[in-house]
Amino acid sequence: MSENANVELLRGDPKKAINKLAYPIIGSLLLVMLNNIIDSVWVAGLGSDPLAAIGYITPLFMILVGVGNGIGAGANSLISRFIGAKDKKGADSATAHSLILSIVISIAFMVIFLIILDPILKIMGAAEVLDYCKQYGVVLFIWTFALVMPTIIGGIFRAEGDVNRATIPLAVTAIANMILDPIFIYTLNQGIAGAAMATGIAGFIGLLMQIYWIYVKKNTYLSYSLKNFKNNMKMYLDILTVGIPASLEQLIMSVLAIVVNFLLTIVAGTTAVAVYTAGWRIISVGIIPAVGVGTAAVTVAGVAYGARNYDKIKTTVRYAVKIGFIVSLITCLLIHFFAGQIAYIFSYSSTSAALAPLITDFLKIMCLFVLFVPFGATAGNVFQGLGKGTISLVLTTFRELILVLIFACLLGLVFNMGEIGVYIGMLIGGLIGSIIAYGIIEIYVKRLIRRNQNGN
Repeated sequence: MSENANVELLRGDPKKAINKLAYPIIGSLLLVMLNNIIDSVWVAGLGSDPLAAIGYITPLFMILVGVGNGIGAGANSLISRFIGAKDKKGADSATAHSLILSIVISIAFMVIFLIILDPILKIMGAAEVLDYCKQYGVVLFIWTFALVMPTIIGGIFRAEGDVNRATIPLAVTAIANMILDPIFIYTLNQGIAGAAMATGIAGFIGLLMQIYWIYVKKNTYLSYSLKNFKNNMKMYLDILTVGIPASLEQLIMSVLAIVVNFLLTIVAGTTAVAVYTAGWRIISVGIIPAVGVGTAAVTVAGVAYGARNYDKIKTTVRYAVKIGFIVSLITCLLIHFFAGQIAYIFSYSSTSAALAPLITDFLKIMCLFVLFVPFGATAGNVFQGLGKGTISLVLTTFRELILVLIFACLLGLVFNMGEIGVYIGMLIGGLIGSIIAYGIIEIYVKRLIRRNQNGN
């Protein structure tokens, strides 16, 4: 399908557009998460301490992922609205500004993370595995540009409906990392630092693919040329209006992970952190269908909003939740019934065998978390598509940080239920927050439709 046909699809039936965009996104995200799981699987062979070290670095790594996804969502939202309004010149200008932002942000975050790494790890309570954390983290953050830029450019590709170019580099990155991990970790004897090196090089391969399409093949619908570029601060502001809140949403998730690690360290020690690190990666795979559908909804809702067709936004919300929940239910059941077999992949060595029953119990409890995600994620992503990034941020903060932490601390510490209390508290907070978020997006869209009917 040509780029122009992709754009016409975005302007047509929201259900068809979501199907076109969502399933390739889900597939690529599954490979990305499998990529992260493979890191843990290979590192688990080094022992529980290196695995716990990845657990401490993961929240920081996810901040980078969040920044890339957030700015990508901001670019996607702005470009989609220009496309919906049939303003090609505006869409091209937004594309060029997004590309420049990706370069500036990559450099800035690399410097920041390398500076704060040591003190932040100590604050997180990683003293017992600090050396492992630094070995992994320093190498990983040197490759920040290869981790951030591809996700921002992917957001631009999704805005024009070119889902293949948005997702293929992610898939190639994941496959490359799977191949490089054992080579760097064991064959080249680089240990945990080798896992970070493999991740960085794999991301760079994906970035090179995007650069080839943009500047060598030159057959994208949107123009990335800076030849007649005119710097427009309002463009940056429009991208960041959605991008910063979207990035902060991932920061919130990372803060949550840091606090949960801290809680688990208090109530059960670093072994519980290793269990959470391994188990949560599986849960992260389980929520991918909802995340993929929600990511597609950003583009579809943005185009509908640019065209002022608010009934299509309502269709987008409800269809995204429906599809996301059906697939999430199937995923939840699979995780529950195969929890023991899944746990084995993180406990195959003699140094990590004791983790198997603990990871199994974690998965059987936390698989329920997957069921709540379609409601909250769809609400947040649609608000991003409408350019209302602050509303999305508030909903995510309330759902994923405030409610989850309140109940996790209450059951884990106050009621002295240990790590099980922390997990159950996360479930209760996630359920309540997701229901509230979905209710708010329904009310918001109904008001848009009503105002449009009244001529406002």
